[in-house]
Amino acid sequence: MRLNPNLFTENEEKESTRAGFGKGILKAGKQNKNVVAITADLAGSTKLSAFIKEFPDRFIQVGVAEQNLATVASGLAHVGKIPFITSFAMFSPGRNWEQIRTTICYNNQNVKIVGSHAGIGVGPDGATHQALEDIAITRVMPNIQVIAPCDAIQAEKATIAIAKTKKPAYLRVNRQKSPIITTKSTEFKIGKAQLFKDGSDVAIISCGPIIYEALLAAKELEKKGISALVLNVHTIKPIDKKEIIKAAKKTKAVVTVEDHQIHGGLGSAVAEVLAQNYPTRMEFIGIKDRFGESGSDKELYKKFGLTYKHIIKAVKKVII
Repeated sequence: MRLNPNLFTENEEKESTRAGFGKGILKAGKQNKNVVAITADLAGSTKLSAFIKEFPDRFIQVGVAEQNLATVASGLAHVGKIPFITSFAMFSPGRNWEQIRTTICYNNQNVKIVGSHAGIGVGPDGATHQALEDIAITRVMPNIQVIAPCDAIQAEKATIAIAKTKKPAYLRVNRQKSPIITTKSTEFKIGKAQLFKDGSDVAIISCGPIIYEALLAAKELEKKGISALVLNVHTIKPIDKKEIIKAAKKTKAVVTVEDHQIHGGLGSAVAEVLAQNYPTRMEFIGIKDRFGESGSDKELYKKFGLTYKHIIKAVKKVII
């Protein structure tokens, strides 16, 4: 798969995945008049400004009331609208999980939950605002799709794609600017993993902007004579079992990488697939059963063991 030619160069481009969502919902709104946006006092932070300017009559501000955010959206979906609800991931799906479960997922309502400022990479906001459990708490609910795009371009495509589905979806986006990995011509399909780099010695499976560290690790491993496959599993649910099993069979060793708790996140989802279909040696890069803290994204990635150097160490543990 062709990646951004400027990756790992001095011309490397950066943009936040939340910005990609903002572009995506504007395009989705132009494509379908039933797309509406609702937020809990965070329109600016979740990049809804352009949508609000274009479609002021299709925007609702509920204030700091995340439970109400979910239930209002469920009602709108019931009468044919396609609501996108936005907040910090810590508050939605964090604070309003029961309302999402009961009024949206249980009733299979066509609501799109957009959790911004996810992961430890949000940095200075600290532990109370760093959603490190959101993939775990969403993927356990029936009916919902769970997607963590790797860059702004993919976030835009994912937003447009979920607007066309007829079921609940959770879109995980990030505050910090991160490298543009894909291109506008890179294909995106819900539930279909992407092979970013082929390899034969180890499969590095990741999602979200942290996959940049996985690609950097693969690049450095090549210099050491280790061939690393890098698989972008942007859709955690429904997960691409076929590609995960194929990668495991080819390499016989897997390292998962995520900006999320290793319990219940991407790593757990991959382990479930392999335990049932092709048991494989695994190592997990992610937050290891602890809360975050304040700091820059680079400082926190280093302290919590999420850099390419930590990935390389994990690879050396798992390969023969």
